[in-house]
Amino acid sequence: MLYHASQTPGIQMLEPRISNDNVPRIYFSEKRENVLVYLSNAVEKTCREDGFSHTGKWQKWASYGFTKDGRLHFEEYYENALEDTYKGVSGYIYAVEATDAMQPLPNIPSALYADAPVPVASCEFVPDALEAMLEAERQGRIVITRYRELSDAMRKWIKRTTVDEYRDAINAPDYRYFLEKKFPFLRD
Repeated sequence: MLYHASQTPGIQMLEPRISNDNVPRIYFSEKRENVLVYLSNAVEKTCREDGFSHTGKWQKWASYGFTKDGRLHFEEYYENALEDTYKGVSGYIYAVEATDAMQPLPNIPSALYADAPVPVASCEFVPDALEAMLEAERQGRIVITRYRELSDAMRKWIKRTTVDEYRDAINAPDYRYFLEKKFPFLRD
């Protein structure tokens, strides 16, 4: 089975959608726990909770990568980012059968994509994404690094990268709003 996460209930056929790469695809993982991060988008959640009006496509926020053994590694780029993004958020994990048309994603362990619709085989409701992520961490299936555990060098990298991201996000008001809210140094 392959897995795909969404906040949309009742999907029977997964359809390709345009993401940050501007290519219509459906993304999957061979590991259920690796799709947990997609149950919430920190940018969209922050903007909606604050009443920020936005009519375009929501920018994605992804502070994760993978360990050498292929486990998802979520890093908090700001204090309490994990709880802030996932606590109380519900969603769905859709399972599908792999097909010959699916292609592996280079440099992303256990990830594949499809360019055409894929029928859903089963669906799991996740009542709280934070609890699901913490359980996956307890089981050793994912790694979570809290902000307080980051090295000074990593914090400096986050600051430099955030400044660059903010500067380059001229046409993404939702993303700029999110960055200003979570990284107050941008307002200085």
